[in-house]
Amino acid sequence: MKRPTIHDVAAAAGVSRGTVSRLLNGDKYVSPAARAAIERAISETGYVVNRAARSLVTQRTGTVAMVMSEPHAKFFEDPNYSTLTRVAVRRLAERDMSLVMMLAGDEGDRERVVRYVRGGHADGVLLVSTHAGDPLVDALAAGPPAVSCGAVIGRETIIPYAATDERLGARQMAEYLVGQGRRRIAMITGPMDTPGGIQRLEGFADVLGRKASRKLIAHGDWTQASGERAMAELLERAPDLDAVFVASDLMAAGALATLRLTGRRVPDDVAVGGFDDSSVAVSTHPPLTTIRQPLAEVAQETIRLLLALIDGAGHVDPVVLPTELVIRESA
Repeated sequence: MKRPTIHDVAAAAGVSRGTVSRLLNGDKYVSPAARAAIERAISETGYVVNRAARSLVTQRTGTVAMVMSEPHAKFFEDPNYSTLTRVAVRRLAERDMSLVMMLAGDEGDRERVVRYVRGGHADGVLLVSTHAGDPLVDALAAGPPAVSCGAVIGRETIIPYAATDERLGARQMAEYLVGQGRRRIAMITGPMDTPGGIQRLEGFADVLGRKASRKLIAHGDWTQASGERAMAELLERAPDLDAVFVASDLMAAGALATLRLTGRRVPDDVAVGGFDDSSVAVSTHPPLTTIRQPLAEVAQETIRLLLALIDGAGHVDPVVLPTELVIRESA
């Protein structure tokens, strides 16, 4: 059966081929009557846009590359990444655009990402989980518009971003633990070359001051295993600690596992606070008191900024959204 063409759509709609072409290419100056007739004709004929042909005219691919600077295993372990991906796919679909997921956890992956993006295969780049000094950021500078989910350290004024107020969230948790009468409060941070790692520690220190000593701070890498290791390290250094703020729910799940193994009761002996309010927070035992970051809204804002740049906006301002304390049984 012959595949319907743009000529078939024009004939069925009773308009010129040029009018159909203008509508398909996003031209706003098509009358409502013609638009309705064309959309009806597309449905009746079963016409499907030839993306390759459209790209030759518009110089657009209809694709956004989502580049995550983490190893493959982290993408599948951390529920935050699935939230970001789901929202991005939905928002781009509203514009009939596709999302290509690319992981850049090592040098080989980064080279493939650069070849893909510089080869003109994406209209824009969504950066996720970038680390300070990541060579990929500079390598992509000459390519299409790029926006980051979370600030890129050292590039905050160059690469637009949408983010959570990480420091505020950490202050909220630290203040809550202090208000609960906890006196020896430790912290497990994220990687210290990421905004979440740095700013959540800063918020913790804002409240604890001198009590935020190095002895009571251990570092993780956002994985559950790193939360287990960091909690064991803290208990060895400070066995009398009575609370711990963990910079992600996934790491907090690891901390809870270690506390159980060492015979500590939560929250009686040690209160535990997390950060994210991801699906992990309600699946732990006990459920986590945590900081809710509006990740779906951050993802939506990130895509909004990127689409604005793709559409020709010369400048967009960063967006920072507030956090909220969620109290459950762990603290």
